[in-house]
Amino acid sequence: MPPAGEIGEAPAAPCCSESADERKDVEEKSDINITALVGNEQVNEDADNGDLPSYVSAFIEKEVGNDLKSLKKLGKLIEQMTENKMQLEEQVLTISSEIPKRIQNALKNAEESKQFLNQFLEQETHLFSSINSHLLTAQPWMEDLGAMINQIEEIERHLAYLKWISQIEELSDNIQQYLMTNNVPEAASTLVYMAELDIKLQESSCTHLLAFMRATVKFWHKILKDKLTSDFEEILAQLHWPFITPPQSQTVGLSRPASAPEIYTNLETLFCQLLKLQTSDELLTEPKQLPEKYCLPASPSVILPLQIMLTPLQKRFRYHFRGNRQTNVISKPEWYLAQVLIWIGNHTQFLDEKIQPILDKVGTSVSARLEFSRGLMMLVLEKLAADIPCLLYDDNLFCHLVDEVLLFERELHSVYGYPGTFANCMHILSEETCFQRWLTVERKFALQKMDSMLSSEAAWISQYKDITDVDEMKVPDCAETFMTLLLVITDRYKNLPTASRKLQFLELQKDLVDDFRIRLTQVMKEETRASLGFRYCAILNAVNYISTVLADWADNVFFLQLQQAALEVFAENNTLSKLQLGQLASMESSVFDDMINLLERLKHDMLTRQVDHVFREVKEAAKLYKKERWLSLPSQAEQAVMSLSSSACPLLLTLRDRSLQLEQQLCFSLFKIFWQMLVEKLDVYIYQEIILANHFNEGGAAQLQFDMTRNLFPLFSHYCKRPENYFKHVKEACIVLNLNVGSALLLKDVLQSASGQPPATEALNEVGIYKLAQQDVEILLNLRTNWPNTGK
Repeated sequence: MPPAGEIGEAPAAPCCSESADERKDVEEKSDINITALVGNEQVNEDADNGDLPSYVSAFIEKEVGNDLKSLKKLGKLIEQMTENKMQLEEQVLTISSEIPKRIQNALKNAEESKQFLNQFLEQETHLFSSINSHLLTAQPWMEDLGAMINQIEEIERHLAYLKWISQIEELSDNIQQYLMTNNVPEAASTLVYMAELDIKLQESSCTHLLAFMRATVKFWHKILKDKLTSDFEEILAQLHWPFITPPQSQTVGLSRPASAPEIYTNLETLFCQLLKLQTSDELLTEPKQLPEKYCLPASPSVILPLQIMLTPLQKRFRYHFRGNRQTNVISKPEWYLAQVLIWIGNHTQFLDEKIQPILDKVGTSVSARLEFSRGLMMLVLEKLAADIPCLLYDDNLFCHLVDEVLLFERELHSVYGYPGTFANCMHILSEETCFQRWLTVERKFALQKMDSMLSSEAAWISQYKDITDVDEMKVPDCAETFMTLLLVITDRYKNLPTASRKLQFLELQKDLVDDFRIRLTQVMKEETRASLGFRYCAILNAVNYISTVLADWADNVFFLQLQQAALEVFAENNTLSKLQLGQLASMESSVFDDMINLLERLKHDMLTRQVDHVFREVKEAAKLYKKERWLSLPSQAEQAVMSLSSSACPLLLTLRDRSLQLEQQLCFSLFKIFWQMLVEKLDVYIYQEIILANHFNEGGAAQLQFDMTRNLFPLFSHYCKRPENYFKHVKEACIVLNLNVGSALLLKDVLQSASGQPPATEALNEVGIYKLAQQDVEILLNLRTNWPNTGK
């Protein structure tokens, strides 16, 4: 038991602390009640500080003050204070009765906790000494036991090693027994199990065991493979495999038709048994691989039965297209490419009807036709890899090879369904050295073609000039040939395996477009003096056609995919601004935008030059019309019939002739832009140079309106329904000049009294004026001379 002094001292602090807390709680509650009655911050602070007289004085001063009438509140205040006092006393009594009990319980709990702690400390000391003593006693035993455990583990490893050897020997004996009883299926199944064990052992560090296992698998695999291959080849020979003739003329050379089912049954049996050797064959045989520079996609080896079926064709291929045979001509790649396609076509029916059902029955997803094609394709790839370095720097031979390879690839994919994800000729052509040579040759021949097409006598003549429905764009032969050239280039590179290679070809196409644009610009500059001539218009049609086609291509799925690939490349290389990247990503721009913008600028410059040329002629023809005596022309009432001003004839004839000429030479979209640009300039010219430069009597205004509305505007009625809407200045000026006198006076008053106000705009709109400003209308009104005489 602890000393009495300790027991008395331990709870002292909690007791004092708890009493202080209780007192503080009582004081806080009293303060809350007083604050509720008084509501003054200074009073609360005094009460908190324990200054009771000050608090009472402040309280009385607050509630009563110098106002004697406030004494009426004393009774109510006394009642409230008495009630608060009783509540506080009850709280103090309650707390006073509970505190001793809490102190008592706390002391008791502390005493019990201290006793438990001492007991635990004694037990811990005893256990610590016992454990140390036991460890000292057990140390020799632990050392002896550790040595025994190590020996046991080593013996277990030896035993496991012997078990593996025993299992391998047992499997080997089983295979031998199965072969002795001619039970080839079970022997093959056992070999499969042995091969799977070999795969499991690959992580082991027992090199000798691994070597023994691999040697055993190899030994039995060779025996089984040779036996099954011999039997399988015998069956294939009975079927006259391989089929050298087309499927229509194929006849299975069976001595007796009745034995055909038996042959196909044996074929299926041997095929399935050879399939079982696939695991061990992949384990033992490393597939032939082309160098890594060709970046062929990873693919498993061809299944073993089809490897055997491909063997005679591989021998034929190597016999004819390797060495010094007359069929092995480096300038004739079409010979071996066509031969491979013939072999695929000859064997497709047999593979689909006889071999594929066997593969489906065993539950594999392998396609017999594709496996067969893949095996033959490896021959083509090896041949290409060997031939290309020999003709890399002979442009004609290399170009011929590329053409034949692309034709081969097209037929292989479209006719025989060979997937683009498998290894194909495009991987060989994508090798860096070969690919750069391909780009160089493609550029060289494209430039030569451009030279020949532009120097041709028919370069600027449309092939379809006599066929209106086809010749809407009026495309000259050189432009159509050029775009066909670009389209052919696209078809040639669209099946390249990587986006980076496709983007390089896209850059080549863009360079060719830019080069062709520069050539067109050079020819155009030679024709500048004859901007309305046939060749100038043909160049303009060519520029418009190329721009239109490129805009259509920008929405093609293939080029949209290239745009996405280009976006990724630009983002990695930081070659574009964030704005440009955003435009590409949101499809607001395309891969051809730069080219299209340059072509559109050239088109606009050429159209502007044509418009300026025609406009100069129009101004020259309008000189007499400008000098017309608008001030002294007879009124409409004085003329029997209104007729066109004779001075306007040269102007209208020039417009008519040039419009007809360009309508025939320009495509519809270009001519529409041309006449609208011309009309815009003509409208402003007539308004400023003829109307604003003269004064008009009643006859002059009527004659001007007749010339414009009945002669000038109808010239363009063939091109739009309401040509007057394109002559807004002239049309509205005629309206103002031909208003009757009363309406003109009223309009003049309104404009003068409501300058810039809504009434003025409404008045103008009522008479059909929407384009002209109020000041312009006032000027036009002042050009009229037929005002009444007011005597002023």
